[in-house]
Amino acid sequence: MYVCICRQITDNQIREECMQGTNRIADLREKLGLATECGKCCKHAKSIVNEFQNSTPFVNAIAV
Repeated sequence: MYVCICRQITDNQIREECMQGTNRIADLREKLGLATECGKCCKHAKSIVNEFQNSTPFVNAIAV
């Protein structure tokens, strides 16, 4: 789903960045161009970032 229509940024792109360690809107702005036009996407983007900040880290049991 598109989160930022101005820059055609999807929720999957934001999640991918979060999986790689991005945890701030400012970093997403720098990497993807998020919220550089109208800014209406910030609220939804922040909720996606918060999902990752509040989630328990994945542990690969096979690798342990």
